[in-house]
Amino acid sequence: MLELAILGFLYEAPLHGYVLRRHIAALTGHVRPVAESTLYPAIKRLEKAGLLVRATEPGAVAAPRHVLRPTEEGRRELRRRLADPAQREITDENQWFVLLAFLRHLEDPVAQAAVLRRRLAFLEEPTSFFYDGDRPIGAEEVHDPFRQGILTIARATSRAELAWLRDTLASLADVGR
Repeated sequence: MLELAILGFLYEAPLHGYVLRRHIAALTGHVRPVAESTLYPAIKRLEKAGLLVRATEPGAVAAPRHVLRPTEEGRRELRRRLADPAQREITDENQWFVLLAFLRHLEDPVAQAAVLRRRLAFLEEPTSFFYDGDRPIGAEEVHDPFRQGILTIARATSRAELAWLRDTLASLADVGR
């Protein structure tokens, strides 16, 4: 997820590491804060793999700054990851949001729709946070108001996302024609 966010934000514009960290934190930080001890090793891995380059530019007020840019290989790698996301990037809501934040960089509407259809199929499967054996339990079956709240909120969120997915898939189908 972190590498996808790094490549995604840098695909849009070259950034200084500090600004990149702020952007990633704005997207994921409320759930998974991004520590420097996590971000900078990920940046170094991407540089070592030839996916990013670092250039020194004069600072506006202070010392020179290191600005990160994706290489052409890094841009291809982002598009590859967007076109063929891991299953956890489809099923984990936080990873899904990171993927969704950059899906526009996958310019082919057919490829975009394929990713959205995977999420739609996942959301259409019966599921719950709570089970009676193998059977998912719905909010109306739970007497604990807090668990009922979890299930009610999740159902509303899923319904909204399902509606958005169906509408977006329809509009992508129109573009693909």
